[in-house]
Amino acid sequence: MTLTLYNTRTRQEELFTPQNPDRITIYTCGPTVYSYLHVGNWAAYVYWDTLVRTLVANGYIVERVMNITDVGHLVSDDDEGEDKMQKGARREGKTAWEVAEFYGNDFMHGMKRLNLTTPEHVTKATDYIEEQLALVRTLKEKGYTYQISDGLYFDISKFPTYADFAHLNLSSQQAGARVAFNTEKRSVSDFALWKFSPKNEQRDMEWDTPADLCDDGLSRKGFPGWHLECSAMAMSILGDTLDIHTGGIDHIPVHHTNEIAQSESVSGVEFSRYWLHNNHLKVDGTKISKSLDNGYTLDDLEARGFSPLDYRMFVLQGHYQNEGNFTFDNLAAARARLNSWRSVAVLRHQIHSTLDTQRTRPVAPYAASRAIIEALNHNLGTPQALTLVDETFAALPLQNIDEINRDALVSLLTTIDNLLGLNLIDTTPDIPDDAKQLILERERVRDSKDWRQSDTLRDKLRTNYHISVRDTPHGTVWTYI
Repeated sequence: MTLTLYNTRTRQEELFTPQNPDRITIYTCGPTVYSYLHVGNWAAYVYWDTLVRTLVANGYIVERVMNITDVGHLVSDDDEGEDKMQKGARREGKTAWEVAEFYGNDFMHGMKRLNLTTPEHVTKATDYIEEQLALVRTLKEKGYTYQISDGLYFDISKFPTYADFAHLNLSSQQAGARVAFNTEKRSVSDFALWKFSPKNEQRDMEWDTPADLCDDGLSRKGFPGWHLECSAMAMSILGDTLDIHTGGIDHIPVHHTNEIAQSESVSGVEFSRYWLHNNHLKVDGTKISKSLDNGYTLDDLEARGFSPLDYRMFVLQGHYQNEGNFTFDNLAAARARLNSWRSVAVLRHQIHSTLDTQRTRPVAPYAASRAIIEALNHNLGTPQALTLVDETFAALPLQNIDEINRDALVSLLTTIDNLLGLNLIDTTPDIPDDAKQLILERERVRDSKDWRQSDTLRDKLRTNYHISVRDTPHGTVWTYI
């Protein structure tokens, strides 16, 4: 099977050909941990988890780095304004370190709730200060840096292909349209590698700026630029050239453009061979904003009766390149879809393994599994993959349960869980023996046409065990409510 991905750098879907088929290197832009993540943030991590699962299904071994930005990301995505960590600290009356630890832990817990694969390396920017300073030193030695009053900057005029990645028209670039204007900078698009701490102000997070990095030869306190952090963490662990770099489309014109410039200026080689970007998720057709109070968290969803896996199903229903629209009606529809899949998953507890393939109808695990992988192999086609599962599952509850091949069904469920991460098997355990006895008792009273007692037992199963039963020409089938 072949895997194709849409490469932002070339603006086309390409056949994926790794540098080394034994090790696929991926860098995922992680969160800035100054607040809770909302549904718009989490969508990206669901998509990139699907990427990893698809690569593994194709037989690749993945090594992935995901950063935790705990310093240096200013309130705008350029080099001006307050550090988001300092803002969070001021908001909550804590230190920036305390804020970073709390929301960093909450993010990792959220990954578990969403059944996201933990990257091999989850790295904090504050743990890679020396690596970041080393990059600045190399850039200075190569003539790419200069100093102004608030920090050390990258001179984009020294990197001729700076505008290529985002297709920028720098000659018509106006200050404020893409990045904030600083009259000391040589170019509007020059960006900070290392910021100096404001005079007469002690930050929670600051480090010594080596004197040899400064044009005036004077050391002072400072902190890293947001863009520098990602390059340092990616290159120090995965090497100069990555296979895949992922992030949101909002990262294209500034953050990722700057990552490419500084990384390739240091190494002299391509920073990443493939760039994947997910589109925005709106809420009720509107951009997520604090003023609208529509940045729903996973806790907000659970307070309304929705699980993280319901949300995961909602995300998978859309393609990563398309703009999504979150509504609670859409989330309810995703929950209903997931529950319908679970009603098929529980059939495995009601049928027996058999070697009589002439009698049973195979669920065609190989054919169905292969088709799902092929859908994902076409630029992570999650909507198409979900449709294939729907079509495969649709006929099963209608046929004689004794004609379903249990081993084939379990194999297919395992494939779906491995690829889509919806935990169909783990969330559909067998019912207790007491409930099974009630079902058998109900079948007996139905045979004797005691409909009143049959209804009583049905209600008892629903009330005591949250089990619904359905009578078919081939027998009674149960599912969870």
